[in-house]
Amino acid sequence: MVHPLLQLIRPRQWTKNLAVFAAIIFSGHLNEPRLLGTVVLAFVALDLLSGGLYAVNDAMDAERDRQHPVKRDRPVASGRISVTQAYLTGAVMIVAGLGLSSVLGWRFLAAVAGYLALQILYGAILKHVAIVDMLVLAAGFVVRAVAGAFVIDVPVSPWLVLCTGLLALFLASAKRRHELLLLQERSGAHRPVLREYSAELLDSFMVTLSAATITAYALYTFFEDRAPGYAMMLTIPFVIYGVLRYQSLVLISGHGGRPEEVLLGDRPIMVTVVLWAAVAVGILYIGPLAAA
Repeated sequence: MVHPLLQLIRPRQWTKNLAVFAAIIFSGHLNEPRLLGTVVLAFVALDLLSGGLYAVNDAMDAERDRQHPVKRDRPVASGRISVTQAYLTGAVMIVAGLGLSSVLGWRFLAAVAGYLALQILYGAILKHVAIVDMLVLAAGFVVRAVAGAFVIDVPVSPWLVLCTGLLALFLASAKRRHELLLLQERSGAHRPVLREYSAELLDSFMVTLSAATITAYALYTFFEDRAPGYAMMLTIPFVIYGVLRYQSLVLISGHGGRPEEVLLGDRPIMVTVVLWAAVAVGILYIGPLAAA
């Protein structure tokens, strides 16, 4: 059985912090051990911050979580960990994350501080504003990706921001849809902003954002000049399949509440992500050497 403290900091959800590796992969520096080691440290710093924020969030939302059929089993809501313990754990992890961030450069620290401030604003105010709540969730992914560029001192690609933001918005709309349908008439009591949404509205958001995500990524592959002969366009089918597979799991099977569980629990999506990464890295790193 998983220890309550481990449940509190939710390591499975740290997969979201993998966005910090995007810049080093797509900027062509993945084969440089020093920079890769720096990004690994950045990933650890973000994990510490994420774990701390989850602990604080659970302490703040314990009463609401008790009204949720799944979240009521969280350590604080179920009473296995006290509110004080959760706040203390969160504070220690956040301070440790900021401390590690401070040695990785002022730009990375500024991005991390911005991410932290955004999450605090989200928990206090912004999660109660329809659509803005989803934009803030998406912004969290974008900041992680941008922080990955800052920590190795490479330019922030607008394609990185656009593709990451659109995909994150797609995931956020799926998450809200799942919550709305799971809680039904109790949805407003658990998360008041859900009163501003309907299943039909969120379905339309998902359709629009899935199309926008695929289109943005396809355009990126067309303009990627480091890959010989537009070879990055070979990765488009993986993205199309992954997005549509996720959408089918949400609309037909009722998944989407926890993106990390879909990523780690659905074999077709996991295989697609691995194949996409392998082909993309091969094209960006092996392709130019073969063409030389």
